[in-house]
Amino acid sequence: MRTQTDVDETAADPDSDRAAPVISIDGLTKRYGDVTANDDVTFDVDAGEIFGYLGPNGAGKTTTIRLLLGLIKPTAGTAAVLGADVRDRRALTEAKSKVGYLPDSLGFEERLTGRQVLEYFARMRGDERREELLELFHPPLEKPVETYSHGNKRMLGIVQAFMHDPDLVILDEPTSGLDPLKQDRMHAFLEDERDAGKTIFFSSHVLSEVQRVCDRVGIIRDGALVALEDIDDLLERGGKDVRVHLAEPIDEERFTTPAMIDVETVDRTARFTYTGEPAALLEHLVQFDVDDVDIGDPQLDDIFKHYYGNDASTGGG
Repeated sequence: MRTQTDVDETAADPDSDRAAPVISIDGLTKRYGDVTANDDVTFDVDAGEIFGYLGPNGAGKTTTIRLLLGLIKPTAGTAAVLGADVRDRRALTEAKSKVGYLPDSLGFEERLTGRQVLEYFARMRGDERREELLELFHPPLEKPVETYSHGNKRMLGIVQAFMHDPDLVILDEPTSGLDPLKQDRMHAFLEDERDAGKTIFFSSHVLSEVQRVCDRVGIIRDGALVALEDIDDLLERGGKDVRVHLAEPIDEERFTTPAMIDVETVDRTARFTYTGEPAALLEHLVQFDVDDVDIGDPQLDDIFKHYYGNDASTGGG
């Protein structure tokens, strides 16, 4: 029975009616000897969002996914998937019946045909959406998987990940090997799934697609989470991309201000990221004879470089 104290506490908490996170990660840590693959990682993934998980090779993305799926055990901290603690094998096994998973490296039995692969997964988890998905993605079902191209294997993997209509889908490099038309189809499909209430955990090194489809992004480096923001907020905090063309050669010392980063000048043209207020930039530019100026939002690729530098690899990991 709820007491008056319970009622008062609920009324005082504006987030009390908020749905529990689909994924909740708290201090998640995984060490292999002296190597720390995940270092005190903490974040939530809410229901009905596409969450992008980014990081260069070896950053710890795949380790996080393996921990969430119970494939490895955490050294410290914990996580919950659909309310199941990843350290509770029985609870996690039950929860995983509502999870779809598309790994980066697909481990299908090569001698089976695509149809036989889907039949195998159907017996384990169900396949109420199989035909619908096969109308969107067309792996050659009658051929052995060993004859598949990388793109055909990826399409087969997409079908098996979604065909049992899971509540949560974890995708690792989902469009790898797909041609541009199928990539567009996949992006539109993910947006439709999100709008229908599905939750998507999306690990990808293709920053442009993360910018297109994800609602929020977490950036991991050396096992530690270094950013966790809405895509729009991250883009806004990344400043503005600016290109200025002057009527005369640029005097860098006079032209450059502390709010300009990554400044590149060639003769009369300057390109830079501006991190200050737009009004202050315009006030500064009126001191010069400006032929042309272009101010736009930065791409996620450029913001990523601010965290990792120009030499960062953004592959798997």
